Amino acid sequence: MDDINEATGRRWRDLDPMLPAPGDLPEGCSVPLMTTGGNGRPAGVAVCRHEYIPADALEQVWGPATRLVLTPRLREPDAYPALDQLLGQWRDHLAGLPEADNEDAAAMIVWPSRDISGVNALLKHGMQAITVIAVRPAGRAMGVSDQDTPADVVIREAGPDDLDAVTELEMGVIRFDAHFGAAILRPATEALVRDATRKALARRQAWVWVAERRGRLVGLVHVLPPDESAWIAGMTGPGTTAYLQSMFAAPDERGGGLGAALVKRAHDELDARGISTTLLHYAQLNPLSAPFWSRMGYRPLWTGFQSRPAVALR
Repeated sequence: MDDINEATGRRWRDLDPMLPAPGDLPEGCSVPLMTTGGNGRPAGVAVCRHEYIPADALEQVWGPATRLVLTPRLREPDAYPALDQLLGQWRDHLAGLPEADNEDAAAMIVWPSRDISGVNALLKHGMQAITVIAVRPAGRAMGVSDQDTPADVVIREAGPDDLDAVTELEMGVIRFDAHFGAAILRPATEALVRDATRKALARRQAWVWVAERRGRLVGLVHVLPPDESAWIAGMTGPGTTAYLQSMFAAPDERGGGLGAALVKRAHDELDARGISTTLLHYAQLNPLSAPFWSRMGYRPLWTGFQSRPAVALR
């Protein structure tokens, strides 16, 4: 197993210098899936693990409640043959699980975005790209200056008095991403968002910035500091990592530079605070996201594929 992990690490280093070294495979729900190459050595190994997100967790907004997650390690530069076989074995495994036949359950895999050799295998087995984890190293230029901030707009730290408006802006992110399968509105969503927002706004220094025009909040950018970003920091290399949780501009404010001005303010603060890497998610199918975040200095690092329900995996 160590041998194939080392081979995976070499593949990843060749593909993308921003990828981390692969960690040990997590504990799976059963024995690992395995495929061998022509020389009889393991060409691919994968484990399936189950995640059950409780209804009182905000994370349930960002995907199905039951997540059947495949974590593969592949030896060869051409990932297709081994991944194709592993996905077929995983399909057969999921077919025997009662929890897989549920609209609120998905088969999921997070795949290095630059590993193009595996994409056709994922598509063949009915998986669809839903989300992207994008990365920005510190100091990467955006091509936006302070003079580009729209007229009559003030960008400032948010505080506890902004709770109602910031909660509504955070809900705007979720409602928009729900159109693309990247978010799921649930009965508890707004209360959970409000509670998380209250805690974020009580923190000092603040990591939430808002755009205000003539007394109305028209946009926000919300960053999780490194001590709250450990859950995703392992998706990239060493260094201090923050997570840009959300950015939203009111619909009637889009296209005038408001979003870019908000992100520039966040980047200026993050660079000044010594953050070496920033990660974020965006919806793959959102036609606005990829062009915008590319202009902001981000690029795809991982792509999240899903089959929902899980038994739809072919």
